[in-house]
Amino acid sequence: MMVLITYDVSTETAAGRKRLRQIAKQCVNYGQRVQNSVFECVLDAAQCKRLQHKLLGIMDENEDSLRFYYLGNQYQTKIEHFGAKATYEAEGFLSV
Repeated sequence: MMVLITYDVSTETAAGRKRLRQIAKQCVNYGQRVQNSVFECVLDAAQCKRLQHKLLGIMDENEDSLRFYYLGNQYQTKIEHFGAKATYEAEGFLSV
């Protein structure tokens, strides 16, 4: 299923900047960054819960915000892209 993950981390302190880097690093491990604090991730239910658990362990509930949008398996019809950044095929072949 496609999961859109967004976050807003307070970066007023060194600890906040560290949390921001840690959350971004975890999200990169599971999906594609589509905007600064927005990731598209194709996950199964177990991967989603594992990532959610990791991110909740990093964030500060009093200062940060984390949102998960569950777009499901038919996500292709739910996403429209306009503008400069090229889109990508989430389940396509990735060459490194």
